[in-house]
Amino acid sequence: MKTSRLRAAALSTTAVVVATVALAGCGSSNDDASGKGTVTITVEGWRPGDQQATIDYVKQQAAAFHKLHPDITVVPKEWQWNAQTFPAQLAGGTLPISFRVPFTDTKGLVERHQVADVDKEIRALPYFDELNPNVLAAAEGTDGKVYGLPSDVYANALHYNRQLFAEAGLDPDQPPTTWDEVRADAKAIHDKTGQAGFGEMTKSNTGGWILTTLTYAMGGRVESEDGKTATLDNPGTEQALQLLHDMRWQDQSISANNSYDWAGVNQAFAAGKLGMFVSGSDVYNALVTTDKIDPKEYGLAAIPLTDSADAGALGGGSVNVVSAKATPAQAKAAVEWADFFRVKKYTDQDAAVADAKAQTASKQPVGTPTFPIFDQASYTNYQTWIKDYVNVPLDQMKGYTDSMFSLKLISEPPVQTQGVYGVLDPVVQKVLSDKDADIPSLLQEANQKAQQLLDQG
Repeated sequence: MKTSRLRAAALSTTAVVVATVALAGCGSSNDDASGKGTVTITVEGWRPGDQQATIDYVKQQAAAFHKLHPDITVVPKEWQWNAQTFPAQLAGGTLPISFRVPFTDTKGLVERHQVADVDKEIRALPYFDELNPNVLAAAEGTDGKVYGLPSDVYANALHYNRQLFAEAGLDPDQPPTTWDEVRADAKAIHDKTGQAGFGEMTKSNTGGWILTTLTYAMGGRVESEDGKTATLDNPGTEQALQLLHDMRWQDQSISANNSYDWAGVNQAFAAGKLGMFVSGSDVYNALVTTDKIDPKEYGLAAIPLTDSADAGALGGGSVNVVSAKATPAQAKAAVEWADFFRVKKYTDQDAAVADAKAQTASKQPVGTPTFPIFDQASYTNYQTWIKDYVNVPLDQMKGYTDSMFSLKLISEPPVQTQGVYGVLDPVVQKVLSDKDADIPSLLQEANQKAQQLLDQG
C-alpha cells in the first residue's frame, strides 16, 4: 500500500504556478511570453483532507523547483492512490503526469504499457548505482528497464496510543512485543477506558493487506514465491484470524463498529478511539498533517513476530511513475521532480537541510522513521544532517527504531496483490461480524478465488 513523505528545497512564492495554470492546460507544453519553450507537468501533491499548511508547502516546493528549472512548471494536484478508484482514473485519463503507485502494482502497469519508459532518465541520476537492488527491483520491468523511482519504503509496524496505555495502567514506554501481550493490552484498554483496544482495517483491500501482514508475522504466506499458487488457507492466516476473532468476541477489545480503510483507521486512532493498530511505519506523517494527532499520545513499536523461522514484517513502498500519455519532455521533467521532491535529500546534505528547514517552516513532520532506499549508512547520515530540525517524538518510537534494521522484511505477494487483498477483505469482515464464522471454510473459499486470479497472471 502506501503512505506519504514530502520533498522540499528553498521556499518561494506560488505565483509562478498559478500564472502558468491560467495559461496552460494540465500536462501540456506551451510557449511563454518571451517565446522560450516551457514544459508543464501535473504532479501528485497532497492527500484529500490535508491541512492548508501541507498544501501550501507542496505549492511552495513546486515554485522552488521552477526556480531551479525555469523551463519546467509543476502543477500539484490533490490526489491519493486508492485501489478502488485508481483503475477508473487510469482509464479516464485523469491521473497526474507524475504519481506514485505501490511497489506491487508497478510491474502490471509496465506490462500493460500504462506508464512511461523512463529508464534513461532514472539511470542518469547521480545516485542510481547506490540504490538498494531489492528496492530498485520494484521499479523494474521484465525487460530489465527501470520504469520509476522508488521512495517511501516502509515496514508495517504497531502504532499505539500512549495516553490510553497510561489510563489502562500500562507502561507507555513498554509496548507489547508478542501477540499475547497485544491481546492482553488491548483488553486492558477496553476494560479500563471504554475505548477499543485494537483497530483492524477491513475494506478497500486494506483488510487483506493487514491480514497478510499478520500472516507474515506468524510465519505464513498467502502466495508461493513464484506467485503461481495461492496459499491463503495456511496456518499463519488461520492463527491471525483466530486472534482477531477472539479479541472481538471474547475480549470485546475490537469494536463492533470496525469498518475501516486506511484513512478511516487513521482518523479513529488520532481521535483517541483506538489503543493500537497496524499500518506502515511512517503513517505518523499522515496522522499529523491530515488527522491532527497530539504527538504526545503517539507511540510506535515493531510488529510482534512469532518464533517461526519464516516470521517477518511486511515491507513495501512506492514507485514514482510517469503517465504513458506524457511527452518525452514531460517524462524527463517528471523524473527530475521526483528526484527533487522525494529522494535527493537522502544523498545530498544541502538538499537534506533545505528540505528539513522548509518542512519545519511549514509545520510538517521531520525525522519520521522510514526504511532507507539506499543502506543503513545513508540513513544514519541523513538523520545526522537533519538532527537540528527533527520535530517528531523519536523517544516514543524506540520500540520500532531500536529493531528496525534487524527486522526480517518480506515483500508483499508478488502476483495479483490487490486482487488477493480484495479476496481477503470479506473474510476479515465476516470474522469480525459473525461470532460463529467458520475460519477454515472461509479461507478455503477465498483461496479458490485467489487461485483463479493467479491463473490469470
